[in-house]
Amino acid sequence: MSKDKYIYITTAIDYVNAQPHLGHALEKVQADVFARYWRGRNQKVWFLTGTDEHGTKNFESARKLGMDPQDFVDQNAVKFKKLVEVYNISNDDFIRTTDQKRHWPAVVKMWQQLMQKGDLFKDTYEGLYCVGCEEFKLPKDLVDGKCPDHNREPELLHEENYFFNLGKYTQIIIEKITSGDLEIIPKSRANEILNILQAGFDRVSFSRPRKKLNWGVPVPNDPDQVMYVWCDALTNYISALGYAENSEKYQNFWQNGHITHFIGKGILRFHAAIWPAMLLAAGLKLPNRLFVHGYITVDGKKMSKSLGNVIDPLALVERYNVDPLRYYLLKEIPATGDGDFSEKRFKEIYNSDLTNGLGNLISRTTNMIASYLAGQIDRAVVDDFNWSRIDEYTENFQYDQALTEIKNIVDQLNKAIDDAKPWHLIKTGSEDDIKKIKNVLSLVAVSVRKIGDYLKPYLPQTAAKIEEIFSATPIVKAEPLFPRLKD
Repeated sequence: MSKDKYIYITTAIDYVNAQPHLGHALEKVQADVFARYWRGRNQKVWFLTGTDEHGTKNFESARKLGMDPQDFVDQNAVKFKKLVEVYNISNDDFIRTTDQKRHWPAVVKMWQQLMQKGDLFKDTYEGLYCVGCEEFKLPKDLVDGKCPDHNREPELLHEENYFFNLGKYTQIIIEKITSGDLEIIPKSRANEILNILQAGFDRVSFSRPRKKLNWGVPVPNDPDQVMYVWCDALTNYISALGYAENSEKYQNFWQNGHITHFIGKGILRFHAAIWPAMLLAAGLKLPNRLFVHGYITVDGKKMSKSLGNVIDPLALVERYNVDPLRYYLLKEIPATGDGDFSEKRFKEIYNSDLTNGLGNLISRTTNMIASYLAGQIDRAVVDDFNWSRIDEYTENFQYDQALTEIKNIVDQLNKAIDDAKPWHLIKTGSEDDIKKIKNVLSLVAVSVRKIGDYLKPYLPQTAAKIEEIFSATPIVKAEPLFPRLKD
């Protein structure tokens, strides 16, 4: 990625019909690493997240609770904002699709652009509609007559809606993905969407009758229709930048920036087909990259309400603090694949990598520096670790490999101390042995200070503590950063 551009980073906006789960935290943390990394290299970064608040699911969830839809989404949006805060996400903005001042004008502008291009038309359609997916399904998409993602039979709807002429742009999108102009990571996801595009797209429903769904952005000049999710939700990426008023921020970060969308694999089709087609129709720039992550299973099973295994990410932070959870999500969950979470495995990783590994290294090093060297080290020593490899992994979204590389350095530093045995050398009191102690402990201290720098995007609180500990003069014994967890 060029280092002389504005960098725009987004997550998918979360649907607020239910509580946040650990998968929401995963995506935010992954995007946060990327944002922090490039800010640390003095790049101009803008990082957006937010909530998707219209549509059938939110409306039905509110109705079941006897609540006004706006009150319902207001109540749940607070929980997603809290998720962002407690996971120490460094987002610059938080957009809500019910924001009539910031979001709606951009959506109306996008609709009008598509209409002027002749790519929106009204027609009658009969089809199978899945409320969970917020889309019409073909019989071939179903398993035993049910949506495989939501395990429910779709409704048969007969409606007059506005449709978007997606098929007009299919070949252009195929060319953009194939050429790398629209890069999709990992390549397996690019191949997946290419297969879907090559099979052919026709039209996509872009509205619903108001009598069926009176909850959403009204269609301009047609009071009987409400905008369907795609034009509304997907436009959040530019509404937050000021697309409606063609702001300087919009010009910098969208039209002239490097854009990376972080999304889950379940919404790849919408972001790699519908969204690019909308942008092409409106004459706007396409995103540069889509980074597609997988799902989190729990003890080997898919998270679901029926199984009662949906993990509350906010409760986890209360029990274990945020940096250890960020560490697990980034190191133990493959960056672009599915991964499993269990509290048993979390505790194992916490105790092995953080308590016995990094935490023990910091504790024993500072203790010996304070005890044997009166807190003084040689800060000019130079290590021979390949630190640039960590940068390469981070820039290529290989977060698990970056943290594994850091763990390997931690292990080597702990071994260097074990091999040198400063606690034996100090007993002789000779100048040569004191010099050996200072050499090895200085090397370790300087290297741990570097580890702190490389951990800034990953474990920001821990990185700040490491900087404080090893920047001090004299260095004093540090309190344990990661107290051992009991089984």
